[in-house]
Amino acid sequence: MRPGRLIAGRYELAEPLGRGGMGQVWGALDAGLGGRPVAVKLAHSERMASLAHSADPEELRRRFARECRVTAQLDHPGLVTVYDAGQDGEELYLVMQRLDGSDLADHLAEHEPYPWQWAVAVAAQLCSALAAVHAVGVVHRDLKPGNVMVRPDGRVVILDLGIASVGAPDVTRLTRTGALVGTPVYMAPEQATGGSAVGPAADLYALGVVLYELLAGRTPFEAPEAAGLLYKKLHEEPQPLDVVCPGAPAPLPALVRRLLDRDPARRPADAHEVYAELAPLLPAPGLRAPGPPLDPTRPFLAPAAPWPPRRTAAGPSGPDGDLNTVLDEVRRLLGAGRYAQVAALLGRALPMAVVAYGEGSPVVRTLRKQYATTLVDTGQYGQALPELAVLIRDLIRERGMADPALAQLLQDESLCRHQLAQPAPRAGY
Repeated sequence: MRPGRLIAGRYELAEPLGRGGMGQVWGALDAGLGGRPVAVKLAHSERMASLAHSADPEELRRRFARECRVTAQLDHPGLVTVYDAGQDGEELYLVMQRLDGSDLADHLAEHEPYPWQWAVAVAAQLCSALAAVHAVGVVHRDLKPGNVMVRPDGRVVILDLGIASVGAPDVTRLTRTGALVGTPVYMAPEQATGGSAVGPAADLYALGVVLYELLAGRTPFEAPEAAGLLYKKLHEEPQPLDVVCPGAPAPLPALVRRLLDRDPARRPADAHEVYAELAPLLPAPGLRAPGPPLDPTRPFLAPAAPWPPRRTAAGPSGPDGDLNTVLDEVRRLLGAGRYAQVAALLGRALPMAVVAYGEGSPVVRTLRKQYATTLVDTGQYGQALPELAVLIRDLIRERGMADPALAQLLQDESLCRHQLAQPAPRAGY
């Protein structure tokens, strides 16, 4: 595979975007529509036939085409749009919308601890998309943070239906029982054992794992191999969310427990039911100003609001626009390795964010964490200490001493005190 290759005489491959068990995803340009950016998924038919336990690649190609037609019928803002599909030589290709943003795994890593308000907003948007998927008889089977994109305007999009099964009676499933298809950490027990048909309840289990991870900072079960994970899912219970994330509102731990039930019949009936339980926790329109780009509560706070925010000749309008400008400049300076300037810029942005969104806002916490980290990295230990103290205090109050994100903050604080030769205070936060 090489850049510049033309797929189906139309799609010019530009750069690889990712690789999975079923093939590669490339960024490409659609020559038929003036060079429109697209994503092209490529898979060798014999490789897919092997994964699907099929001896007939030609039959697999016919099933692939049928399933592409079904998924192409899905029309929902939370699902990536399918533009085209076909065969180029021995490879099957699927052409999809190319999206800007951050995948949910990176978004979580960059904003740990993840605000519970953001976790609820992400899960609610995923419920909406899953309801559309399940309504046409499709089961995703590989829902995970790496397959979810948070767009700059806060919309959450499921990226990959590549191993989805189409359950309509007249359609043969591409991936048959017996092949372990999916990602073990997020896989429902019935999907991993292969003992029964996998239905929408498997996607709800994966949603429960994702929601638990967003709230707790780790997945509910961890093991070095798939067999150990399956054993834990079948015989153990995850650590309760109200212990690992005590700041989360009461309905969330109970909902996640039901989503993670090992018996599919005891999980919520469908994605509609999950959404209905999350809805009271979502922010009301106009409750507060949305945060900067990639804030998943934005679609609820400002439904159908224009994106990007309006900018005037003199500069952006309002605090939201000012922060967007600051963050754009921060990203540019980080790319250039100018960390001292990043710290100065974040130092100016933080008071602005406190005024605009309030001290307890996820926006303020994210900026404060970025500011403190940059101060430590640039050796400005005296300025970093008070910011770290605020972050540590708030995290202990909300999540307790066991939160994994606390260890890094305490390590940074210890480094600052060592460098400044200041004794650590005996009193707790």
